[in-house]
Amino acid sequence: MVRVQRDDIDVGAELAAMTSGNHRIGGVATFIGTMRDLSDGQSVAAMTLEHYPGMTEKQLEAIEQEANTRWALEASLIVHRYGRFLPGDRIVFVATAAPHRQAALESCAFLIDWLKTKAPFWKLEETNDGARWVDARDSDDAATARWGQTPK
Repeated sequence: MVRVQRDDIDVGAELAAMTSGNHRIGGVATFIGTMRDLSDGQSVAAMTLEHYPGMTEKQLEAIEQEANTRWALEASLIVHRYGRFLPGDRIVFVATAAPHRQAALESCAFLIDWLKTKAPFWKLEETNDGARWVDARDSDDAATARWGQTPK
């Protein structure tokens, strides 16, 4: 399941809904991405994430489908927020559930890596020197490259 929303993420409720009644699940892996107050050595007071509705969900669904193709998952979830954030705010929640822990752990890592580079979000950071758009990082591309071909 994929959701893009402005509201905060209730991690407990999301996990409960994702796993409720499914006793085939032997492992659940999760990731919560939060806003940092430091980026490239510079203090960041706030950040705004923008996206194109419709296009964003379609790309997230393709990434999620790829994870479900590569691993035998019982459930997967991507909740990504947009809007203005302050340090410590939750931005993204990724969860995968599988009969065995390795599939849950690997698929969760895959989703995180692919979201970082392939999800169509644009990040504007507010620093002491003014606002700046954030460019893609080579380290994120390298993390994604370990998984091979881009989902279409």
